[in-house]
Amino acid sequence: MLRQVSLVLRDLKLGNKFNLLLLLVFIGGVSLSGVAFANILNQGAQNEITSQALILLTTMNSVRNYTSTEVNPELAPRLATEFLPETVPAYSAREVFENFRQSAPYNDFFYKEATLNPTNLRDKADSFEAAIVERFRQNSSLQEERGFRDTPAGQLFYIARPLVIKQESCLVCHSTPQAAPASLIERYGSENGFGWKLNEIIGAQIISVPASDVVNRAGQSLWLLLGIILVVFAAMILVVNWLLRRFVIRPITHLTRVAEQVSTGQMTAEFGHLPQDEVGKLAEAFTRMQVSLSMAMRMLDQLRQGKRNKSDG
Repeated sequence: MLRQVSLVLRDLKLGNKFNLLLLLVFIGGVSLSGVAFANILNQGAQNEITSQALILLTTMNSVRNYTSTEVNPELAPRLATEFLPETVPAYSAREVFENFRQSAPYNDFFYKEATLNPTNLRDKADSFEAAIVERFRQNSSLQEERGFRDTPAGQLFYIARPLVIKQESCLVCHSTPQAAPASLIERYGSENGFGWKLNEIIGAQIISVPASDVVNRAGQSLWLLLGIILVVFAAMILVVNWLLRRFVIRPITHLTRVAEQVSTGQMTAEFGHLPQDEVGKLAEAFTRMQVSLSMAMRMLDQLRQGKRNKSDG
């Protein structure tokens, strides 16, 4: 293969060889640049998406903490005899986030404390979320999972963290229906949300943010950068071609034409004044060769003339 390429290159003119090499460099440069920029932009897009998700997740945890530490103590007397869903950290975080989603730019953001056996069935984990919860249950050292998910709303980036029962107070409402407040049973029934145990992973806190727009912007930026690189490389090739023809091919063509004239006996042909570069040095060498050849031709003519005079005498 290399031999065939070498044979093809050998038979091409200098300008064509140079253009072919420039084309190969151009293709290689654009390809490598495209791969490098794609990786950089994709990483940047993922960092942006991750940052959005972490901010929202931290905000929801703040809401949960506020509900536990500020709201619950204030309503403690009522909670002794009455169940108030607004005092449940998961409920308050979900309600705050649903209000947040009402603004148009955030309609496709989602927050859910996906639970395998929830009291409120709106928190029931779907098959995708249940698989995440099971992975947390099977691997207690796994503290976070990130990834992309395809949904009817488009591609979403999600961050999931395990939900663990860490406080005995949680079991008041989730151990058995008999121990739960009557108002909770009246509101949600006695079929769901019971049998939880201390230190058990019962679900996953999942925040999902739309990824399609960010990824699309990264793709548009990539094509823009590749377009700029394409224009720059094309301009460079044109400039290099012009310089090559101006300072290399044209002088060499001139030297070739004059050398052909000298080879046919036109000793008056001149190589002219050329710059002091490699082509100029080549012209000087041709000039010296022309002078030497001219002197040799005169000496040969003189020798012939001498022999002719002797024969005539």
